[in-house]
Amino acid sequence: MELRNRVFLLLGGSGGIGQALIQPLVEAGSRVIVASRHPKPMVGRADGVEQVSLDLAAPDLPRVLADLSKAYPDIDGVIHCAGQNIFTGIEDLPVAALDSLLSVNLRSAILVAHHFVPRFRRQGRGALVFVGSTFGSIGFPGYGVYCATKFGVRGFSESLRRELADTAIQVLYVAPRATQTSMNPTAVNELNAALGNRMDSPEAVAGEILAAMKSDQQRRYLGWPEKLFVRLNGILPRLVDRAMLKQLPIIRRFLQSGVSS
Repeated sequence: MELRNRVFLLLGGSGGIGQALIQPLVEAGSRVIVASRHPKPMVGRADGVEQVSLDLAAPDLPRVLADLSKAYPDIDGVIHCAGQNIFTGIEDLPVAALDSLLSVNLRSAILVAHHFVPRFRRQGRGALVFVGSTFGSIGFPGYGVYCATKFGVRGFSESLRRELADTAIQVLYVAPRATQTSMNPTAVNELNAALGNRMDSPEAVAGEILAAMKSDQQRRYLGWPEKLFVRLNGILPRLVDRAMLKQLPIIRRFLQSGVSS
């Protein structure tokens, strides 16, 4: 997709990946409306960047999106990279946290499309970019609800892309592997180290997202061997089951230590 003279609504702009996307988008010629629950000062990034407050967990999110859309009628692309995560056994997951994960990670993505697809149809073009996760294809112990939401985002974006295949609206799904963001507490980073999981920087992930956008890709999975496990899990899930079983004692040790985020 052409990035020059585009206006993107960036959801989750205060997070690691979202922050890393801002400057490359501006340098590519885009104007960026950065939406986050608690906007932070952005020194040196005034040109081509505007900030708005947006709570993706708001019960009245459809109304909030409608108001935002009226205020910025030239938006012709949305990048949804907002997300919440928690690492815990299902029996230790507070219901409030479960509801928040569903609202921010999945419900908001669906409502964003629900609002912007009709508008993009009228405009004759538009782009919806959903940032998912490797855990949107591989269920991982301790991340049950997070995986469920990311599985949902992956399935929704795939369905939406096929629904809009005969329109000028582009739908892209990008699935990063473990990323070094503030969403991960120290103990979770230690878990990844113990399992030998590589972690990408937010800047590296942002670069992959921009590359996928520029090349008109429909889906992009990041990291090796994670991409291999995604394919294996799709055709031979028992092999991944066995690999996870070998890792389970390490994972359970961290679960029992009360690791969460």
